[in-house]
Amino acid sequence: MSKRLRNEIGVVRSKAPTSSPDRDEMAAFVAALPKLDVVGLTLCWRNHLGGAVPAHLPRWLLARILAYRLQAATHGDLERSILRRLNASRTRASETEPFTRREPATREGASLKPGALLVREWKGRLQHAMVLEEGFAWQGTTYGSLSQVAKAITGTNWNGHRFFGLSKSRDA
Repeated sequence: MSKRLRNEIGVVRSKAPTSSPDRDEMAAFVAALPKLDVVGLTLCWRNHLGGAVPAHLPRWLLARILAYRLQAATHGDLERSILRRLNASRTRASETEPFTRREPATREGASLKPGALLVREWKGRLQHAMVLEEGFAWQGTTYGSLSQVAKAITGTNWNGHRFFGLSKSRDA
C-alpha cells in the first residue's frame, strides 16, 4: 500500500464521525470517499460498518453505499412510514407477475376500438393490424401491443403508435 494511500485512509479514518459528529466533518468525510481506491474503501467499510464488503460491487457503488450508510447512521435513516411503504410496494411487485397483460394502449386522440383495422405500407407491401379486445392481430398472431406488431413487421424496435401513424404531431 502506497504512502499516499495510507495518508488518505488515515485522514478519512481520523475524520470519521463519532457519536455526535459535526456536519462539516461528515461532509468532508463523505467527500473524501470517492478519491479512495477499492482497498481504501474496503478498510473504511470494515472500520466503520464492520462485516465483509460485497465483492461484486464496483468502486463507485461501494463509495456511494458507504457514504449513505454512514450518513444514515449519523443523521438518521428513512422514516419508518417510508420504509413500510417501500417494503409494501416491493411485496406487491413480487406477488404479481413481472409482465402483466394489458389492454390495447391508446394515445390521446387515437381511439382504437375492437375491430378497427390499422394499415401501413412497409417496404412496398401493405401491412394490416386489427385491434382486438385483448391486443392486436397481425397475420394470424395476437400481440399485446402495437410496438410488438411493429417489431414483428420490421424486425427492429419501433413505437407502435408512431409506426402506424397514430401519434400526434408536435404542430397539432
